[in-house]
Amino acid sequence: MKCRHCNAELSLSLIDLGSAPPSNAYLTEQTLHAPEKWFPLRVLVCTECWLAQTEEYTGAELLFLPDYAYFSSYATSWLEHAKKYTNDMVERFKLDSSSKVIEVAANDGYLLQYFKALNIPNLGIEPTSGTAVAARAKGIEIIEDFLCTRLAKKLVKQGIQADLMPANNVLAHVPNINDFVQSFALLLKPAGVATFEFPHLLRLIAENQFDTIYHEHFSYLSLTHVVRLFKFNGLEVFDVEELGTHGGSLRVYAQKLGSSAHDVSARVRALLEKEAAAGMTTVEYYAGFQGKANIVKSDLVTFLQEAVRAGKKVIAYGAAAKGNTLINYAGIRPDLISCVIDRNPAKRGKYMPGSRIPIVDESVIRAEKPDYVLILPWNIRNEVMAQLAYIREWGGRFVTAVPSLKID
Repeated sequence: MKCRHCNAELSLSLIDLGSAPPSNAYLTEQTLHAPEKWFPLRVLVCTECWLAQTEEYTGAELLFLPDYAYFSSYATSWLEHAKKYTNDMVERFKLDSSSKVIEVAANDGYLLQYFKALNIPNLGIEPTSGTAVAARAKGIEIIEDFLCTRLAKKLVKQGIQADLMPANNVLAHVPNINDFVQSFALLLKPAGVATFEFPHLLRLIAENQFDTIYHEHFSYLSLTHVVRLFKFNGLEVFDVEELGTHGGSLRVYAQKLGSSAHDVSARVRALLEKEAAAGMTTVEYYAGFQGKANIVKSDLVTFLQEAVRAGKKVIAYGAAAKGNTLINYAGIRPDLISCVIDRNPAKRGKYMPGSRIPIVDESVIRAEKPDYVLILPWNIRNEVMAQLAYIREWGGRFVTAVPSLKID
């Protein structure tokens, strides 16, 4: 395989998680009786540009289907994050009713609804029809397509360009990463700004977040790589922030290459130096990650088996993609976890891909009074523990498996 960015041959392996179906390919009562498509799940690292990337077996069109079931608005903390982002960007870049915001991967309108409330013209680009319908229900204009240079050129011909282009948790999801980034360079106004949020590879490795690896994530990103990637495709990174979202993310600010609208912040150099000091441009840095994942897998399976032997009931919470990675890597099935609770009605009544564990409503927790609730989306652990605090009434306890097994 060759690198998606620089075309160098890949040989350095970060981790091999065996094989699994796509993490958001939830099963229905009908598809439950049909075979699933499983693909190898392995991450390689390019030693030329340091892009970590999944081995390519399938394309985005097979992963982001019309019934794609990830809806951003079901996480309260994420909505708060989106609202704060809106207010911060409006203040920092002086956005008003004469501005244009174009969000890439607008999902269900979780972010653009806040720009709309401030009467700032906006447009969403979103390829999955289910989430696009939800966004339109909020009164948001959506182009139902993948962003690419073809679409960007079409919009520019129509006189559509952006003062601000948010792209949250999508840069890692695109297989043709060069074409995708070039699209921003085309769509931005001369002084326009694009912001990208994505999980930071430094935190992923340091904190053993291997379950954030799944087929929909084609890339795992460091600032070191992103600076090179953007420059190659017509953008310049001028600022960066380290965020707590999704277990540790970066928010990168970019402008057209050669623009003098924004000075480059000292935070860019500081983080590049931090990554270099950690060894992210050395082969040795990526060794040992496989072994840490194997320990998590072993500890979780042992805990679940011992709980079942002791007559204890375990229910999981959060039918998230990261949970599917963990469950399928560990080979967990309904004999160890009876069901998964999820607030998203688009997932309830379906089954987890691979493991085929049923997804149900929260009322099941009160009805069955489990001894343990395994929180799969550990990044919102505190939010879930507050929401389900009532399990303490019967002595219920919370469990998380990543970065290591923890029972509260």
